Amino acid sequence: MRIVFMGTPDFAAASLKKLIDEKYDIVGVFTQPDKPRDRGMKLSFSPVKELALENDLPVYQPAKLRDGTATELVKSLDPDILVVVAYGRILPDDMLKVPKYGAINVHASLLPKYRGAAPIQWAVLNGDKVTGVTTMYLASEMDTGDIIYTAETEIGEFETSGELFDRLMLMGAELLDKTLRDIYAGTAPRTPQDHSKASYVKMLDKSLSPIDWCKPPREIVKHIYGLQPWPVATAELDGKVFKIYSAEYTHTKTEKAPGSIVSAGKQGIEVACKDGETILITELQAAGKKRMKASDYLLGHPIKVD
Repeated sequence: MRIVFMGTPDFAAASLKKLIDEKYDIVGVFTQPDKPRDRGMKLSFSPVKELALENDLPVYQPAKLRDGTATELVKSLDPDILVVVAYGRILPDDMLKVPKYGAINVHASLLPKYRGAAPIQWAVLNGDKVTGVTTMYLASEMDTGDIIYTAETEIGEFETSGELFDRLMLMGAELLDKTLRDIYAGTAPRTPQDHSKASYVKMLDKSLSPIDWCKPPREIVKHIYGLQPWPVATAELDGKVFKIYSAEYTHTKTEKAPGSIVSAGKQGIEVACKDGETILITELQAAGKKRMKASDYLLGHPIKVD
């Protein structure tokens, strides 16, 4: 089965590596154009491009997809199927019609929940107990195509979005392999999504970082772990703004107002939340300093208890 692979970041590179390891016939790899990064603004390759070049696969980086040029390029490669994983571009309808098996996608949620960008982070931010990956056929509208397979996994109570990303990335690669084998064998199912149950999520930005101490402890804990590795939760403590990396439940009560520092010592920094409950900050980073345990920071920088 001749495959054209389309993807850009690490999440996609894991799926491409799986296809390479399983010796699929990959006739072309599409990825986003190179972008300038860092202070020197040097052009850098996407993880997918780096992997493709390491394995002597032809790489294509069209700047546009809707002027017909990219579609003609795909036609020239004569693929049986398009595999799209976090490409970052919406494919035009005429391109989807080129391969006889159509185009399939790996999405990091249990569709129709969390269509759109950043589904992994929002699953953590929203305190979900379970998430997973979905393989589906691509359709004209984003993440609306028929589902082929899903695979579920529990989200750890203190699992960061980054840790969950790494797990789902590998799960998606395995599910893609199964999907392709069954499509080729003619045994893959095809289940339309229930669009009435669809939800959409947006990209993250730094405006989400500040912790709202008027929320209950679990929402705050999930906020902290959901915003890692980026943009990272922040909080103002004793007049200074910190990045907050780790926190625990205390199951204690206080009469102090939300956001008040209840205690600061060897265990960490205890802060009041909604309804008199508290959480314990155990790892943080002050401006201009390295990430460290809250208890270590307190040794040289005592914090006043409110």
